[in-house]
Amino acid sequence: QVQLVESGGGLVQAGGSLRLSCAASGSIDSINAMGWYRQAPGNQRELVAFITSGGSTNYVDSVKGRFTISRDNAKNTVYLQMNSLKPEDTAVYYCNAGRGSGYYRPLDYWGQGTQVTVSS
Repeated sequence: QVQLVESGGGLVQAGGSLRLSCAASGSIDSINAMGWYRQAPGNQRELVAFITSGGSTNYVDSVKGRFTISRDNAKNTVYLQMNSLKPEDTAVYYCNAGRGSGYYRPLDYWGQGTQVTVSS
């Protein structure tokens, strides 16, 4: 089992920034990649970004150039730096633990979710 604890959401004006954190514990040897998903009301959950154990990253087109995913292996923590936020970024953001290299395969390990609200 892998436990994920998120922090860092909140309310910000358009153009502002937020940083989300996700700390992993438990059987972390079973995972080699981590991702951030988001789900807005009425929408399906979508993969926003992921990072592999080797440091490779991938982003959905809508956040490229604005969001940066990174990891601190010593702390077993993954971050999502979100800059130039837009109202359409408003969603509940979820951390996920999974596996992958050039792709991402989510496992059924999820954080509790953190609300990000961007006002116009």
